[in-house]
Amino acid sequence: MERSDPPPWRVLDEEHLQDCKVFDVHRATMASPRTGDAHPFYRIESPAWVNVVALTAEEELVMVRQFRHGSRDVTLEIPGGLVDSGETPAEAAERELFEETGYRAGRLDSLGSINPNPALFANRCHMQVAFDCRAAGEIQNSATEETTVELLPLSELPDVLRSGAIDHALVVAALYAFELRRSETPSS
Repeated sequence: MERSDPPPWRVLDEEHLQDCKVFDVHRATMASPRTGDAHPFYRIESPAWVNVVALTAEEELVMVRQFRHGSRDVTLEIPGGLVDSGETPAEAAERELFEETGYRAGRLDSLGSINPNPALFANRCHMQVAFDCRAAGEIQNSATEETTVELLPLSELPDVLRSGAIDHALVVAALYAFELRRSETPSS
């Protein structure tokens, strides 16, 4: 079966609506390729993000619990955050891992990148796997975050995911990318 992509929409006008510190909101007026009619769409522009699947030599995932303002709940996640200007995703992964957990990685590898939600977001979320992680210092949270560390035996991950205890979609995506990598290689 031959693939046929829909034609792209044409940008008629774009306006920056709001600078929200960690992202910007834009409104674009776009022309339908089918009818030519104009419709408004909203786009969120943000720096790239990084998520780190951090694994100790004892086969434990280094997880963080933190309060999330969107859900107004405490979540169980992997370390992650914004890729700062001038940083590579790997450098951001090392920094975020240490800041949020106090752990350092023996080795980092890329698990690829994904778009958080192409309907709204323009950025990428890079996924890294950190092997041989070890406690190396104190948590270095900024003034706007508070994390605690929890070590999760890798063998318990499927049950924890099934229970819904981890429900951050980008975290689940990174953990899935990690599982795909593990299934392709004889050893981590």
